[in-house]
Amino acid sequence: MHEIVVLGAGYAGMTAAVSIAGRTRKEDVRVTLVSASERFTERLRLHQVASGQELKDLRIPDLLRGTGIELVTGWVTGIDPETHTVRVDDERVVQYDTLVYALGSVTDTRAVPGADDHAFTLDGPAEATVLANRLSSGEHLTVAVCGGGLTGIEAAAELAERHPGLDVVLLAREEPGAALGPAARRHLDAALDRLGVRVRSGADVVKVLPHGVELAGGETLAADVVLWVGGVRVAPLAAAAGLTVDDRGRIVTDAYLRSVSHPDVYAIGDAAAIRQRYGMMHGTCQSGMPTGVHAAATIVRALAGKAPRPFRYGYFHTPVSLGRGDAVVQFTHPDGSPRRMYLTGRRAAWYKETVSASPWPGFARTYKLPASGMFAWRRGGNYTR
Repeated sequence: MHEIVVLGAGYAGMTAAVSIAGRTRKEDVRVTLVSASERFTERLRLHQVASGQELKDLRIPDLLRGTGIELVTGWVTGIDPETHTVRVDDERVVQYDTLVYALGSVTDTRAVPGADDHAFTLDGPAEATVLANRLSSGEHLTVAVCGGGLTGIEAAAELAERHPGLDVVLLAREEPGAALGPAARRHLDAALDRLGVRVRSGADVVKVLPHGVELAGGETLAADVVLWVGGVRVAPLAAAAGLTVDDRGRIVTDAYLRSVSHPDVYAIGDAAAIRQRYGMMHGTCQSGMPTGVHAAATIVRALAGKAPRPFRYGYFHTPVSLGRGDAVVQFTHPDGSPRRMYLTGRRAAWYKETVSASPWPGFARTYKLPASGMFAWRRGGNYTR
């Protein structure tokens, strides 16, 4: 029996586990999925939770039913590549022949003093709910959203739309939506202005205070609530295990998504440093799920004694929600740079909702993929084999 263990049940890990199970139904292979929780977290919707909206309670065991995958619930506390073992909660040991590392990332609250102590995050439903409860008092609060990336933009818009009484300030080092084309960026700016979001571009937060933030240059901005969405970090488990990692702690992979130092370990999603022709991939659901599918196909090929095929991926779009009835979708070249085509308004909101819909149908499709691994990927990205 060949033991395949997948660490992490986010978009990438879940896709990999289900796809491996579907491709090895008639083989002597056992797939084990290790997850910290039985609930599947739709990370790209956590800004909705923070605004007070309720999402579907998606349960991992419901998806795994009938796949033959064994679910182990608990926190991964250690990996030993020499003995091919994983420790869970420091109490259980899981043996593997092939390991898929998909533990993802969390908000980097260590980058700036005070963020860990005084800022809210969107790392999971529990954290987002804590913020929602703080904002539900009906008080006139000032909310500083620190980080001008897509998560910061979506969070600022969602909070401002859901709670019109809030004073929402978006603090960004660069202009929000800088990677979008000019027309799409104009729509984004107009939408934030319509929602009453105050944008401070060029704002470098150097410290989070109990009641505000300190900016480079000494200015202090008062805020009742600080939401930190400025960058991510990965768990130190891979580095502690002796795997080769980059300067951000991500596992460095070869062209086939295998660890360059330990080829029996595959790294996917946010926790992997995956280089493409245009540069290093950035971690999103859009790219995470294709890495899970490719890792599964490569593992199955290896079990069959076949040579691996390199991973090739190109971005397709950048969808950004601006509340529930508005959005902007920038279609992109494979390297992520903007094409001329874009969508705005309700059409864009419908498009964004469609590609962000419950991942269950997508996972089910990966379970039914042919064992040969020949397919075309079109959910949230552009990936071909």
